[in-house]
Amino acid sequence: MDEQIRSIGVVGLGKMGAPISRHLLRSGFQVHGFDIDEGANGTARAAGVQVSESPAELASKCDLIIILTAYERQAMEVVLGTEGVAAGARTGTIIGIGATIAPQAMRLIADQLQGRGLVALDMPICRGERAADAGKLLITGGGDRKAFEQCRPAFAAFADAVHYLGPAGSGQVGKMVNNLILWACISANHEGMNLGEKLGVDREAMRAMLLDSSAANWALETRVAELAMPWAEKDMMIVLDEADQARMSLPLAGVIKEVIKGIKIERGDF
Repeated sequence: MDEQIRSIGVVGLGKMGAPISRHLLRSGFQVHGFDIDEGANGTARAAGVQVSESPAELASKCDLIIILTAYERQAMEVVLGTEGVAAGARTGTIIGIGATIAPQAMRLIADQLQGRGLVALDMPICRGERAADAGKLLITGGGDRKAFEQCRPAFAAFADAVHYLGPAGSGQVGKMVNNLILWACISANHEGMNLGEKLGVDREAMRAMLLDSSAANWALETRVAELAMPWAEKDMMIVLDEADQARMSLPLAGVIKEVIKGIKIERGDF
């Protein structure tokens, strides 16, 4: 494992991967990219990213690879598939899972990569697209502590809050808990604002008051609920599945999943 990260691969050059790549380039890193969408590849090339033909090809050139797929099955494929990064990576390469996946899936990936002489980190990212554009993401990290610390200069290019939480899977647990509380706030904001409006109070006047009150929260401040929420139900299913595995009852989480589903149906956001 090289002591200094110089070359970074980004798999997934969409709404998160594109700005992350730009921030890494501006910070002086050599950036390689891969996406199945040729439009995303073209935009990345124009920004200075060296685009590879496959995740395996990308991996052969990188010290650190960041996986930014939308779904768990995609993360598994681009890491462990026939043309995945594990097939092309050099011994000691660090592979960071920036996607939100189940903690148990993260531990499986970490075990598989360790058996191939590779180093796995889980590093799911929080705060969304606006923070990605601003370079102010939050990373909840897990895995090999030395490797994580080695990556901090790279993480600092696009995140202003970086937290190490423990062994592989811990970062995904952190993101899972973050999501549970985030969707709880969005659900409460939605129902509270609807109630206030129904009883005759202007929504913006109500929001201004709440931001100065004990009910203030990040979701209300940033208006994040006004954006599309394609991953909301997936996030809550991860919470509920992990709770089942741990034999825990999380009744609020089940209600939140249904409230979020209702908000999406109401907005026509499928």
